[in-house]
Amino acid sequence: MNDQSPHTPSRRKVLRTTAAAAGTGLGIGAIGVPSAQAATPSAAPAEQAPESPAEGADTPKRRGATMAGVPFGVRSTVRVGIVGFGNRGAGMIGHFLSHPWVRVNAVCDPVRDKAERAAAAVVAAGQPAPAVYANGESDYEKLCARTDLDLVYVATPWETHFPIARAAMLNGKHVGVECPVAMRLDELWELVDLSEQTRRHCMQLENCCYGRNEMRVLRMAHAGKFGRLLHGAGAYNHDLRGLMFSPTYYEGPWRRLWHTQLRGDLYPNHGFGPVANYMDVNRGDRAVSISSFGTPALGLAEYREEHMPSGDPSWKETYIGSDRTISLVQTAQGRVIRLEHDVSTPHPYSRINSLGGTRGVFEDYPARIYLEPDHKDDEWADFSAYAGEFDHWLWKEHANPPGGHGGMDYIMVYRLMQCMKLGLPPDFDVYDAATWTAPVPLSHASIKAKGAPQEIPDFTRGEWRKARSGVDSAKPA
Repeated sequence: MNDQSPHTPSRRKVLRTTAAAAGTGLGIGAIGVPSAQAATPSAAPAEQAPESPAEGADTPKRRGATMAGVPFGVRSTVRVGIVGFGNRGAGMIGHFLSHPWVRVNAVCDPVRDKAERAAAAVVAAGQPAPAVYANGESDYEKLCARTDLDLVYVATPWETHFPIARAAMLNGKHVGVECPVAMRLDELWELVDLSEQTRRHCMQLENCCYGRNEMRVLRMAHAGKFGRLLHGAGAYNHDLRGLMFSPTYYEGPWRRLWHTQLRGDLYPNHGFGPVANYMDVNRGDRAVSISSFGTPALGLAEYREEHMPSGDPSWKETYIGSDRTISLVQTAQGRVIRLEHDVSTPHPYSRINSLGGTRGVFEDYPARIYLEPDHKDDEWADFSAYAGEFDHWLWKEHANPPGGHGGMDYIMVYRLMQCMKLGLPPDFDVYDAATWTAPVPLSHASIKAKGAPQEIPDFTRGEWRKARSGVDSAKPA
């Protein structure tokens, strides 16, 4: 097995994407190209970025123009196709249906009952009945080939994210993918290349970037409240043992099976994305290398011994995934980001979400802050005191958003649909998707190499030196 490009167990057979895309007549040369209008940067980087020590001849040659700052085309209606209606997709469809300028024209899931329930939800929202694709594992190919879709939203098992995103772009669609966007380094590069060649955005729909605390810290960082930024931390520490062994929560054991394949951080995006935004990664700084360490894999086996009957299929599994991984990411400006992942042991939920600089520090779970000259005596202060001045305009405009995860899901969908309707650049792009996901294969490789640093590719091919807008965006007129 290639340590940086591990293959995965899968209940799905999803490798027929290329043939379907070729059959549509929408080859790369046939796809329209939107104008590459530059975005207005929301804030300059904290300091002039030095030359990246990890940049060099190993970076593949660009096959198309950059997608950094490229706006969507203006449209009166955003037409969406949704693939995957497990827990995530079923919970997200309502956010698309809540906006009058959005139409869900197609739904897809190999479990027909789930696809038909999604179609019924579309009709119940007052929209025409969508097309239903539920004829096997690769029926998403037909959805992607439709001519009445602007965006394909993907909420399926991780191993299917890459082929579905690939099919969407090859068929001329923008694509938004749940975390992580792919599981292998070569797949990340292919998504970058396809986005540039097809002129279609491929976005990691990282909802935690739209959390109220995260957006407030982001605006404070850009306003200089933390001084010059030095370090940050993010995590996905969430006890999922019961859910991973549940016979009904996931559609099959796909998530648990990844713990039989990889030793590294399987889900870095929730922690990495927000901190990368604070530090303007890909917008004035960039992630250069990652060093990872992992504990023994004991938690899932112990849980199985205590809770699963002797004949359960899980007894045939051997878990190698570290119960806790700890990674250190170095940036071109010398900053350090700590990432953690632990879904196999008892632990209260935490994404850590910390940021420190020369003037103070923020730490979440619970939220607390210490800044000079605002505070003194080395005592934590009330983070809510900064809400009025620094809450993002999205949270001021939608003070009590509906839905799960504290409203961040709604905010994320609203903002993406707004950008697509008004013809704005997306808040994050394929370079962010690839960067935030790179720790999946690279942490595995680093742990295998006893913590040796692994180069994080410059997916932007040098564009990271240019300041540009991101999640800390200006409110549209």
